[in-house]
Amino acid sequence: MIAVIDTGICNLRSVTKALEAVGAQIRVVHTPAEVAQVGAGGLVLPGVGALRDCVAVLRERGLDGTVRDWIAADKPFLGVCLGMQALFEHSEEGGGVTGLGVFPGRVVRFQRPREFKIPHMGWNTVRFVQPASPLARDLATDGESFYFVHSYHCVPTNPALVLAECDYGGVFCAAIARGRCFATQFHPEKSQAKGLQIYRNFAAVAA
Repeated sequence: MIAVIDTGICNLRSVTKALEAVGAQIRVVHTPAEVAQVGAGGLVLPGVGALRDCVAVLRERGLDGTVRDWIAADKPFLGVCLGMQALFEHSEEGGGVTGLGVFPGRVVRFQRPREFKIPHMGWNTVRFVQPASPLARDLATDGESFYFVHSYHCVPTNPALVLAECDYGGVFCAAIARGRCFATQFHPEKSQAKGLQIYRNFAAVAA
């Protein structure tokens, strides 16, 4: 069983359908009580849109503490897009957003030459710098393509947190991993077969 947090501003249907496609049992949750009642082996935080809204909903419902406690206990966790950015201390988005502070680091707007359009949107290849990670199982260490849609990227204080990198006018962090906590800046649910492999790998960790 995998619990998927519904913040009301996430691509919930796409994420749940992708998880179901790889054989996972899904329960959509909205509160800490629901997370506790489900007894899930894994927790997923998806997100699209504005980080400020995502973090505000988590705090309003008390789910910020749930996420922090879940990760601190090294239970399987997967953040997607905003679900990755929310884990850091601070974001430049919207004049400044205080994140959940699970990991030290910040989220910054892309500063790229004019030929690189912002947001970074579409397919791009990644390189796994932790190729032995269970999230990278059965994926090539370098050259797999995933779908991105974002104007901001994460800069972890600790480089060892980086799971994968991507190059868009300069290298940036495309995914992170520590213990059984994983998060991706790209959208696995929009990334066809390789994206489903990411969800399949996470479901295996959460089993």
